[in-house]
Amino acid sequence: MKMIIFSIFSILPTLLVMVTGGKLPEPEVNIEVIHKPLMCYRKTKYGDMLLVHYKGFLESNGTMFHSSREEGDRNPVWFTLGIREVIKGWDKGLQSMCTGERRKLTVPPSLAYGKEGKGKIPSGSTLIFDIELMEIRNGPRSHDSFREMDLDDDWKLSRKEVKEYLKKEFEKHGYSPNDTHHEVMVDDIFKNEDEDKDGFISAREFTYQHDEL
Repeated sequence: MKMIIFSIFSILPTLLVMVTGGKLPEPEVNIEVIHKPLMCYRKTKYGDMLLVHYKGFLESNGTMFHSSREEGDRNPVWFTLGIREVIKGWDKGLQSMCTGERRKLTVPPSLAYGKEGKGKIPSGSTLIFDIELMEIRNGPRSHDSFREMDLDDDWKLSRKEVKEYLKKEFEKHGYSPNDTHHEVMVDDIFKNEDEDKDGFISAREFTYQHDEL
């Protein structure tokens, strides 16, 4: 039951690599786990917000081009995994990672800054990153999804609207409608999402996920 709710309500960005005739496969990121915690309660996936500290080096000569602990405000960096907020090498190399884990990523130019380069990074550079994952949070949901569900356009979701959406999703994926299951799912969704318990899920309550889901 939880898995179905999660699949419907979550935004799970994906990167699809199509390999056609004559086209070479995309280079991979080399991943080396430097440290892994004994306990891992959750692993990263596309759509999660990650908080990381990192150092970046040029593979060619070992020059460090950035350190989040030593430069700027010296704070770790937040980003959403899998939606191209960071270089493609990070989106690929930081999947299934535990809080407290450290990884060394060796990222080829095509998954970093390519022929253009950036700032201190020359064109065509292979990059090495030492990345420590500090925290994982659920990522933001889509306003488009909310508007699709908000049938009367009043910027809040009623139980009836959520139930109608669930019915459509079940039918779209080939499942026969089952009102009993839908009622149970709606109860579960409102228990977790309706933060102020007013009988509606507001745009704010919907947009920011809770850890329960």
